[in-house]
Amino acid sequence: MKSFRSPPWPHVPAKGWPHEPANWHKVLAIVEEEGAERASYALKLLQSEGELTIASTGKDPATGRLVTHTYRVEGPVAIMLTTTAIEVDEELLNRCLVLSVDEGREQTRAIHERQRRSRTIEGKLEREEAARIRRAHRNAQRLLRPIFVANPYAPELRFADHVTRTRRDHMKYLTLISAVALLHQHQRAVKSVEHRGQRIEYIEATSEDVEVATRLSNAVLGRSLDELPPQTRRLLGEIASMVERRMAEEGVERRLVRFSRREVREWSGWSQTQVKLHMDRLEALEYLVPYRMRGPLVVYELAYAVGADAGTTGPWSGSAGAMSGGDRAIIPRMSGGDRGGERAPNGVKKAANGAMTRSASGSTLPETGAARSS
Repeated sequence: MKSFRSPPWPHVPAKGWPHEPANWHKVLAIVEEEGAERASYALKLLQSEGELTIASTGKDPATGRLVTHTYRVEGPVAIMLTTTAIEVDEELLNRCLVLSVDEGREQTRAIHERQRRSRTIEGKLEREEAARIRRAHRNAQRLLRPIFVANPYAPELRFADHVTRTRRDHMKYLTLISAVALLHQHQRAVKSVEHRGQRIEYIEATSEDVEVATRLSNAVLGRSLDELPPQTRRLLGEIASMVERRMAEEGVERRLVRFSRREVREWSGWSQTQVKLHMDRLEALEYLVPYRMRGPLVVYELAYAVGADAGTTGPWSGSAGAMSGGDRAIIPRMSGGDRGGERAPNGVKKAANGAMTRSASGSTLPETGAARSS
């Protein structure tokens, strides 16, 4: 958020902020999603419709009578929210790209090293240099001008269509390609076309733009299609590692391994609150099967074989070579396979014709695709 000139908002009032007309092409950065809870409907409407009209009652300064004032906010507006909550408004969530924080031990160690370095003179110089780089980035953004981005590859792209929310995710993917091309507008030839006496300028997205957008979407859109939040998926990976170790040590099958929440806490190092919250979700989605013992003790069975990185990897489109010919745009569906039907083995995916094929990442990814004619 330091890249923005204005500080982020800690709170968005339900009726106050729509009265601000100068929101066109701005970034609305909100610290903690709770601060926008009362204005969530207005935010969703602004994202979907591109504009917002609010009718509010106020006093006429001349007569003192109550009159209706109409306020109109024009978009587009980019909205950025941060939250630590595991439950987020689904209707707001599917309008956004979801980025999660790396909570691993290596990342914590790297943060500690950075914090210690910040207390040295070298750290002070690095902060000064970072401020200079931010100014350069802001100035570079000012050099960009609005221009239409034409994507000649768009008709040949394919996208997952098994759930209705991919209608919005598909637009995110296409918009991401346009955004990458727009950032390179000064390296692209500006073309024009005449239509009804009007000259329309545009630039074209290249296969490199599609490849960059594909790598980015692979990291963020894969998570948005996962039925588990990133933190819950990570705990599932920790549990799977613990179960696999028990299987190797005890020489038993997965279905015979039982474990308690206390064992999960000791293995993962997570707090009691975190373990309870995420294991309750895993139990509700039938990743874990509970067995009640004598008294209040409950033990669990891992009912779903999954790797720690399942649901977060897998190609969202073809490689650069595939963009110029051959197979194109391999778009995976939600990880985990068909939960209500036949389960494919770990690291195996089910093709449209029923055949089983192994994915490069080892995760279960039903897929759709298209071939580009040469």
